[in-house]
Parts: sequence; structure tokens; C-alpha cells
Amino acid sequence: MLPENSNFPIQFNLNIMKKYISLLIVMLMSMSLSAQYKPWTSAKQPLKEIKALKKQIKAPKFRKADYLITDFGAVGDGKTKNTEAFKKAIEKCSAEGGGRVVVPNGVFLTGAIYLESNVNLHLTDGSTILFSQDSNDYPIVFTRWEGMECMNYSSLIYAYEEENIAVTGKGTLDGNSDLDNWWFWCGATKYGYNTSRPGRQNPARAKLHEYMANRTPARERIFGDGWYLRPNFVQPYKSKNFYMADVLVKNSPMWNLNPVLCENVLIERVKVISHGPNNDGFDPEACKNVWIKDSYFDTGDDCIAIKSGRDEDGRDIGRPAENHIIENCEMKDGHGGVVIGSEIAGGAKNIYAIGNVMDSKNLDRALRIKTSSSRGGTIENVFFYNTKVGAYKEAAVRFNMHYEKPGNFIPTIRNIWVENLTVEKGGKYAVFSDAYESSPVTDFTMINAKMTGVEIPYKVDFLKNVTLKNVTVNGQPLTELK
Repeated sequence: MLPENSNFPIQFNLNIMKKYISLLIVMLMSMSLSAQYKPWTSAKQPLKEIKALKKQIKAPKFRKADYLITDFGAVGDGKTKNTEAFKKAIEKCSAEGGGRVVVPNGVFLTGAIYLESNVNLHLTDGSTILFSQDSNDYPIVFTRWEGMECMNYSSLIYAYEEENIAVTGKGTLDGNSDLDNWWFWCGATKYGYNTSRPGRQNPARAKLHEYMANRTPARERIFGDGWYLRPNFVQPYKSKNFYMADVLVKNSPMWNLNPVLCENVLIERVKVISHGPNNDGFDPEACKNVWIKDSYFDTGDDCIAIKSGRDEDGRDIGRPAENHIIENCEMKDGHGGVVIGSEIAGGAKNIYAIGNVMDSKNLDRALRIKTSSSRGGTIENVFFYNTKVGAYKEAAVRFNMHYEKPGNFIPTIRNIWVENLTVEKGGKYAVFSDAYESSPVTDFTMINAKMTGVEIPYKVDFLKNVTLKNVTVNGQPLTELK
């Protein structure tokens, strides 16, 4: 029984109205987002977008002034530790308006190098920066590890909120990692781990996942000595106008080139040869306006892997990988040539891979999009154009929405365009897709593709709006994927 003078009917109606209003707002937002999504109908559209994007991505310009590290006490004998000399040269160069910090011929041993604004770290032909194997030479900084924010060892070359920074020249960056240093921390016997030596990342990795799930503030997630989370090689963080050219990068502890939350990134003529665990070649994370061209990758993991953060961190920060061009690159060994994911919770859009060459019996896939329902996010507008593939193991095109543990955030993959693809010696599948019935891969187009040496033409589930034109597998037309 209702009390006298009850306003229940009024309150009830108000509650209903609130629910309808909320539902209406959600519907309008959904309609708005749908209206923004327009799949390509011709290759002319992404080609036009690429042309416009290239005009925005430019190398930073530096003051014409050189700071020779040997003038600051550096000794290139491969034994003397030159961390302080690098620091002094970079600080003076930046304070005086910028220029080049020059590494002459020789082998210069050092700990972490911190790049400051308006500084170009330039390695002359015949020079090598050899990084220390002592973890004490890498101070704790704010960083990302596998897409999760934390305090951990500095990357070998690091920058935070800097502008106009570069690493150039025909010298060598040697991460100095091997089965006895850094690599065995991954915990795999293949990379030197055994129970008789300390060092295994698994407990720290689990702890970091726990911190992230509990929304522990990132600066309270403190690791370092005793935790065994390997540093990445080159990591500018929240920086603008990052340029890298001509250098050889080898033997990284973990990911090689890893700009995070950066804008305007240009990489050209870089060579990455690194076969350790998780030795991805180029991993831009949640970056905007990225162009990598004329570069070479021979790696222990993905050659190029575009990312935007893992699970809660990726969704909370909410920065997609946006406007990336991968042009005229060569990929050899690796789990994938051009990869999007798996740490892709922030989403990815406008990814253009054009004119690339891939060929290795140890290359698993050419184009790979990997994610899971613990990630979520939308991956859209991926353009894979004029690609030549020699050999691969698993698939030329691979979609996987079940890459890691399931969760409650079903991802979206849509508007994937593959045109002018040739495969000489294919692997198990031409196209391999594993999606959700509630969230199929949508608007997949393949035009002018010739794939030979393939064991099985395709294995797919939950593809929607598929267009195939002039596609052959082992000389036979491929007219459907179902």
C-alpha cells in the first residue's frame, strides 16, 4: 500500500522518461558513429588520402651546430662507459638551441641515453653505440611495457615530452643482448633461461596485469631490479617530430623502435636485425601521423606491429593508432610482416601499407590483424597495396579476434582493402579468418591477387560484405569466402 499523498506515479513516469532519454542518446550516438563510417569503394580514395598525409609528415630541421661526444670525455674503446659524456653533450646541445650530437668512429659503451628537444643524435659511418648489459645503467622512468603503463627500466634511447628529436647516420646501435644478457628474462629455455639463474619476467608481468585491472595509478606500478621486465630499445614517449634515418639497429632486449603517444614520426632507410624474444622491429603505439619507408626488418617477432595499448590502459587512454604509412619496406623473418595488434584496445584507423616486399621461410604471415575481446576497439580502414610476397608459413591475410583470453569487449574489424598482391610460394592458407558471429570482419575487399603454392585456399568464419575481383589461388579463381 502506498502512503497518502504519494508521488509514486510521477516518480515512476520520470524514471521511464529518463530511461527513454538515455536510450535515445545511445541510439543517436550510434547513428552518428555509423554515419561517419564509409568504406572505400575504389583504391583512388586511400591513394588520395596517402598523398595528403605525406604532406603533413616531415623530418624536423636542426640548427647547424655539431657537438662531438669526444669533446665531452667519450672514449670509443668499447670498454669505457660513456653515459655521462652523452648526457653532457646532449644537454649542452639542447640548451644552446639544438644541433647534432656526433658519434665519431669507434665503439662507445654507454647506459641509457636521454634525448632532449632539438637534438639529432648522429652516428657517423663506422661508429657504434654499444649499450651496457648492466641493468643499473637504466634508471626507472615512466614507460610502457607490452602496452601497459608503469615505472620501469629506461629504454636504451628514451625521450619524454620532447620535440624535434632524431637518431641519424650510417652507424650502428647495438643493444648488446644475447642468451646470457636480457633475453633469458623472457623465461624460455630457447633464449637461455634455466632454473639455476635468477631472472624470469612472468611474476612481474602478472603483477602489472593486476595493477592495470585494478586501475592502480601508473606511477605507482613500480618495477625495475628484481622484476626482470626487459627494456625496449628506442622509445620516444609523448613526443612530437621524431625522425630516424639510415642507422642499423640490432640485438635489442625487447621491442626495437617503439614511439608511444607521439605525433609526426618519420622513419626511413633504417635496418633492424634482431632475433631475440619479443624483438618486434617497429611498434608505434597510439601514435598519429607515422611514415616508415625504405626500411629493412629481420626480426624474432613481428616486423611491424601497430599498437594502441592493452586492455584497460588502452581503453582508458583512448588514443587510436591513426594515419600510418608503411612504404617500400622489406620484411624477412618474423611472426608477421605488417601487423595490427595485439595490444590494440585504443583502436586503429587509416593504416596504409604500399609497395612492400616480404620473403622468408620463417615469415608466418603477410598482413595480420590480431586482437581479442579482452581488448575491444575498432580497427578500420586498412589499405594493403602493391605487395610482393615470396614465402610465408600460415596465411597471406589473417584476421584473428581470439588472439588472447576472452573478455567483454568485442572488437570491430572493418574496411580492409587488399589490392595487387602476389605470392610465389604460399603457406597453409591464402585467407584465414577467425571472428565473432556478433562482430564479423566487415567490408573485406581483395582485388588482383595471385597466390601460388598455397595448401588450402581459405579457412574463414564470420565475414560480411566480401568483394573478390580477379583473385586466383594456385591458378584457380577464388570467387567466394564462406
